[in-house]
Amino acid sequence: MDFAYSPKVEDLRQRLAAFMETRVLPANRRWHALAEAGTYPLEVIEPLKEQAKAEGLWNLFLPGLKPDEPGTRLTNLEYAPLAEIMGRLPWASEVFNCSAPDTGNMEILHLFGTPEQRARWLEPLMNGDIRSVVSITEPDVASSDPTNLQTEIRRDGDHYVINGRKWFNTGALHPLAKVLIVLGVSNFAPDAARHERHSFVLVPMDTPGFEVVRNVPIMNHHSPEGHCEVVFRNVRVPVANLLGEENKGFAIAQARLGPGRIHHCMRTIGQCELALELMAARALERKVFGKAIADYANNQDAIAECRLEIDQARLLCLRTAWAMDTFGNHSARVDVSAIKIIAARMQTRVLDRAMQVFGAMGLSNDTPLAYLWTWGRALRFIDGPDEVHLRVVARDEIAKAKARTGTLDPYFTPPEAHA
Repeated sequence: MDFAYSPKVEDLRQRLAAFMETRVLPANRRWHALAEAGTYPLEVIEPLKEQAKAEGLWNLFLPGLKPDEPGTRLTNLEYAPLAEIMGRLPWASEVFNCSAPDTGNMEILHLFGTPEQRARWLEPLMNGDIRSVVSITEPDVASSDPTNLQTEIRRDGDHYVINGRKWFNTGALHPLAKVLIVLGVSNFAPDAARHERHSFVLVPMDTPGFEVVRNVPIMNHHSPEGHCEVVFRNVRVPVANLLGEENKGFAIAQARLGPGRIHHCMRTIGQCELALELMAARALERKVFGKAIADYANNQDAIAECRLEIDQARLLCLRTAWAMDTFGNHSARVDVSAIKIIAARMQTRVLDRAMQVFGAMGLSNDTPLAYLWTWGRALRFIDGPDEVHLRVVARDEIAKAKARTGTLDPYFTPPEAHA
C-alpha cells in the first residue's frame, strides 16, 4: 500500500494551504464580525471566490467535470486531503465552491438534470453565482427513513402543487440562495412500493406560497446562512421542474447522500486537527501548580488519544474514498456508514478534550472549540443518525455470517477433545 499523496495532490495541498493561510484566515475575524451583526459576509467571501477560481482551486469535489466546466477534476481520494484543509474554517468551503448542500445538489443535477435544468441551475451553481438548498427533513416524521416523508407533490395538469413543512434547510437564508431541491410524496396509490412513492422537484426560492418560517438554532447557535424551517402552501412549479424520473426520488436521494456524507467526514478531520493543534499549544502555555499542564500525564494522555483517533479516522476516510472511486458509491455504502459514525463521534471526543485543556475559555466564542464541538454533535444526525448507519454495518456483517454458515466449525473444540 502506498500512503503517499500523488504529486498532483501534493501540489494542490500546498497551494490550498497557502491560500488558506494568506487569504482566508486573515479574513476570519471580519467574517465573524459581519455574521454576528446579522449580515451574511458576502463582502468577505465574494472576492475570495474570484481569487480561488483564478488559481484553479475551484469545484474540487466533483469527479464528473466535463472539459468545458469550471473546476478541477478530482477523485474522492484526491479530494479528501483538500477537504480536510478547507474544513479547518467552517465557512471556508464556500470560497472554493465546495460547501454543502451545493456539492450534493450539483452532483444530482449532473446525474439527473435535463439540459434545461443544467443550464438554468447547474451552470450558475458551478460558477458560484448562486447557491442552493436541499429540502428533505420534516419536523413531524422520523426523516432518517425518507419513505416517511409527508410533503405532497401532486400533479395538476402541467404543474406540480407542493404542500408541506420542512426544516433544517441549510442555506435558505443565504442571500444567493435561488433554488430548493424538494423531496416529497408523488405517488398516492395505496399499493405503491415504499421506495417508489417520492419525487424531487426544483422550486425557485421566489415561488409564491414558499415561506421561510425561522432559522432553527443548533444547540443555541444560529448559523448566518440558516438551518431553516420552511413551509410550502400550494406552491406551483412546472412539470419540467421534476428532477429525474417521477417516483424515483428515493434512489436519487441515496445517490446524493453518499458523497455528501464522506465530505462531512473529510472536513471533520480537518477541524479535529485544528483542535488538537490548539490543545497542544494551550497545554504548553497554561500553567497550574507551577508547571505547564502539558507536563501532567493526564493531559499527555488526552493529547495522545486525540492523535490516535484522528489518524484512525483519516485512514478509514481515505479507504472509503478509494472504495467509492474503485467500486462505486453504492458498493462502498458500508464503508461510508462506518466513517460517518466514527468521524462524528471522534469529533465530539477530540473537541471535549480540547475544551477541557483550555479551561473556561473553551466554553466561550473566543475560540472555535465550542462551535466545533456543537457541529460534531450535530453531525451524528446530519445525513442520517448513527443508529441508521450502525444498522447498515450490522446487516452487512450478519449477511457475511450467514454466508459462512458451517465454515467456522473447525475452530470449535468438541467436548471429547478435552477428555
